Amino acid sequence: MMQWREGVVDRQIREWPGAVEYAVRLTSAEDTSSEVRALAYTGMVGRPEPGDRVVLNASALLKGLGTGGLAFIVAVPDRLPADAPDSPGHIVKARYTPQQQMFLAVDEQDSLHHHVLRDAESLEAMPVVVADLHSALPAIIAGVRRTQPDAQVAYVMTDGGALPLAFSRAVAGLKEAGWIAASITVGQAFGGDHEAVSLHSGLLAARHVVGADVTVVVQGPGNVGTGTPWGYSGVAVADVLHATHVLGGTSIAALRVSGADPRSRHRGISHHSTTAYGKALLSPAIVPVPASGGEMAALVRTQAAKLSETSRADLDIVEIGTEGLLDALRQSPVKLSTMGRGLEEDLAGFVVSAVAGVCAAERISAR
Repeated sequence: MMQWREGVVDRQIREWPGAVEYAVRLTSAEDTSSEVRALAYTGMVGRPEPGDRVVLNASALLKGLGTGGLAFIVAVPDRLPADAPDSPGHIVKARYTPQQQMFLAVDEQDSLHHHVLRDAESLEAMPVVVADLHSALPAIIAGVRRTQPDAQVAYVMTDGGALPLAFSRAVAGLKEAGWIAASITVGQAFGGDHEAVSLHSGLLAARHVVGADVTVVVQGPGNVGTGTPWGYSGVAVADVLHATHVLGGTSIAALRVSGADPRSRHRGISHHSTTAYGKALLSPAIVPVPASGGEMAALVRTQAAKLSETSRADLDIVEIGTEGLLDALRQSPVKLSTMGRGLEEDLAGFVVSAVAGVCAAERISAR
């Protein structure tokens, strides 16, 4: 159930494209002394100013969930934002909720790109890297750029985590630095440079509209896990690999790896990857692993070989050299963080993501 709060904007903390973070003083009778951080998506509620009364969704904040410790501004009731300019788009996302919005999708009839996607049938062997956690995104691209610095990289965001792309400060920073050529939000996710109705049309748009050499597909921030074999949002990586295979792309499955997670089921290759690639996946995929790197790299290679033997899919385990990858990761324009751990705290996870990027870059010229 949604938990509502009222408050008054005290001050702005920071902003990035599509989002502004504020300090908000709660004014509900039981919360008069409380101050919270609250996020406003400017495309949805406009741009609140200090002194504005705001209505908040505080459910996740009060539950202590991993949403960045934020409430969300639902409305500025005393000063509604102006209507957006009229658009021919009619694709509704966040459908049948009070927050539903209408977009011009890249694949719908009124789009300038409709004729391209109407006729597109193949990804033309474009490498598609698929990962479980949003935090893998900058590391994968660092690996791509280590091998092909000028590669055009598209990011396709699925709806397994955050729906608004603006929630991701990482995407904002990667775009500003030129590491991402364009973003595409598919399904119920929204806010990308292009909207697409389906994962399949989003992938085709990455190749034929954006002109991507490599596409990275990862859910938005805020993955869901329940500690059960199948109850986690990252299982959808198998669906992405199926779509890539159907469309004639080169499927590259990035492993979720950790050398520091306190939960044994995520040490080495996470059970999320072994379930998705070992049980849910039915189409062929390349699985990159580091060729060197000490005990953890050796463990990953051993686990990957076992995964290949037991998987229902045809997995091609490919060893990738790690030379220069640490420097490449340290040059990331955005902070590297996974489950609260930085690069030096959980090096293995970022390196394994980066080798997936290297693997993709090596296959650009092979197309």
